[in-house]
Amino acid sequence: MRSVTYSMGVSLDGYIVGPDGGFDWTDPDDEVFRFWIEDIRHVDVHLMGRKLYETMLYWETADQDPTLDEANREWTALWKPLPKVVFSTTLSEVQGNARLLSGGLAEEIERLRAEPGEGDIAIGGATLAAGAAEAGLIDEYQVMVHPVLVGGGIPFFARNERHVDLELVETRTFPSKVVHLRYRVVR
Repeated sequence: MRSVTYSMGVSLDGYIVGPDGGFDWTDPDDEVFRFWIEDIRHVDVHLMGRKLYETMLYWETADQDPTLDEANREWTALWKPLPKVVFSTTLSEVQGNARLLSGGLAEEIERLRAEPGEGDIAIGGATLAAGAAEAGLIDEYQVMVHPVLVGGGIPFFARNERHVDLELVETRTFPSKVVHLRYRVVR
């Protein structure tokens, strides 16, 4: 059965975006970006909410930019064909290799888990991930911790007072002092 992995960049104080809605402090250096390129190779489908979808729309046409460097072209080549499921009640259509759902997160995850495949089901966006976590559907958390305190914003983890035991399975520190942590949910 395929794993559901929630991964995003986060500030040391636990936020994916700051109080002003910005997340420019997560801009990856070359080595961190290379990590994300290799990581996306192991994903079969990416689930996301509206906000993350709108942020990632850039990559649907990024390859048309003649100034795009080789690493960004490689990311685009992997991202564009990747199947995506966008959960939104406000969007009426999506672009690229995406399909739109307005509900049924748990049912969609169970349907995707039942499909053949070895790659992960990635989930991005704090609100969507909170729903999956509350239903006990996340198998792994990948946190790319950036050395910054932003003082508020949207937290990586939902504050739902739910206890979940985790096992650390991987850690890596990059020259930029960004730290990658990968935890598996203990069931």
